[in-house]
Order: sequence, then C-alpha cells, then structure tokens
Amino acid sequence: MAIRVIVVDDSEIDRIRIIQLLKHFDNVELIAEESDPLTAIDTILTKKPDLLFLDIEMPKLSGFDIVDAITKEGLKPIIVFVTAYEQYAIKAIKNRAFDYLLKPLDIDELANTLLRFKNDKINSQDEIDCSIVEDLSKREIQVLKLLIKGNNSKEISTKLCISINTVNSHRGSLLKKTGSKNVAELILWSTKCLIGNS
Repeated sequence: MAIRVIVVDDSEIDRIRIIQLLKHFDNVELIAEESDPLTAIDTILTKKPDLLFLDIEMPKLSGFDIVDAITKEGLKPIIVFVTAYEQYAIKAIKNRAFDYLLKPLDIDELANTLLRFKNDKINSQDEIDCSIVEDLSKREIQVLKLLIKGNNSKEISTKLCISINTVNSHRGSLLKKTGSKNVAELILWSTKCLIGNS
C-alpha cells in the first residue's frame, strides 16, 4: 500500500524539489501540495495523509501552527518537518515530529525517513545509543547544551571564553561521536540521551 503524502511549503523551489525527490519512490503517492498554510489545513483535514512534509517558516502561519490546528481537529498524521533552520529541532521534537530534515533535502536522508516510516520505527528510545554520553568530555557537554539552546559558534565562544576554532572542533567531535550528519541530528540525539538524563 502506497504512503499517502502531502507537501506543504511556501517556497515553490523547495516544494518542487521535495516532490521531485519523492517521485523516486514507488511506494509514495503524492495526494496534494500546498503553498498557503491556511489552505493547507483544510486540505490536510480533508485528504488525511499518512505522512506530512511540512515547512516551518511560512507567512501567516508556521508549520507548528498547522500542526496545532489539525491536532485540535483530532487528526494526527506523521509529521516530517523540512526546514533550512537547525534551531527549530527541539520544538519539532516537542511537537512529536517523526523526523526533521534540513534543506536542501538530500535523497538519502529522505530514503531513510521513508524506510523508517515503512518499518514503523518512530524515534523510539531503543533506536538511539545513549551510552555515548559517557564518552563526552565536560567541555563537549557544555558546547552541546549551548547548541541545544540555539547558540551559534561565535556565541558559544564568547560564553565559554574559548576560540571559535575550539568550538568548531568540539562540534565536529560531537557529530562524529554521536554519528550525527549535522547539528539538527545532534539535537535530535541529545533530546533522547542528554536532556532526558540531565
């Protein structure tokens, strides 16, 4: 059975890219696309997708506003936030996002998301190795906690009184140790392992 998908993004370029990438997967059926978040709410409630690819920053309403609106109507599709901004990862997790993908969307990351959806593995605690926390240095944890709060390298450098190069070195080490491809994935990991145990 095909995965029924709706894509919501006010950027035509980004929306078309997602749709073009989704065409590579035979088990995906695009049932609607929307650029206007207000119209998108009605479309989502009417068509009831299995999977919803949702931009976050849009005019009039954000992706989070859309989630609130459809949830109040009793609809709870699986949400994949697609955004250019890493700093929304924590809020996305709190909104029970299935996944959080950064633009420009990568087909391998999309394939991984669809595979996890197919296997019904929705970010369970068992899927993430939290034993890595023990391998993190005190400074790495300090850097990670500031990243979670949305601080960039320059801000972290100022707050910890260390050079930007040192901050970036710690960021690289954190990505490597946790197996994260980017800061968004690192934040997803931390919500399961660091925040839950702090």
